[in-house]
Amino acid sequence: MNKLLLAFAGLFLVSGLAFSEPVRDWRDLEKVHQRVQEAIHEMERAAKANHYDMGGHAAKAEQLLRESERELHEAIESAKHAK
Repeated sequence: MNKLLLAFAGLFLVSGLAFSEPVRDWRDLEKVHQRVQEAIHEMERAAKANHYDMGGHAAKAEQLLRESERELHEAIESAKHAK
């Protein structure tokens, strides 16, 4: 359970980093994208280690991270093509 809570804390940290500094170009988004991918991997690892889903909340958090990862990828590609 502690590992899963650590993963959730990482998610909030990533969210804070995403909004803490102004985005200057797609490379800034790429850094956030990489951190979201790291959070997804941490969630997967924690889920395997704990063998329970915390009332479905862990699965929902992972789903939202995956959606965020896809949207960030699309934003980066859009920004690259806009230049």
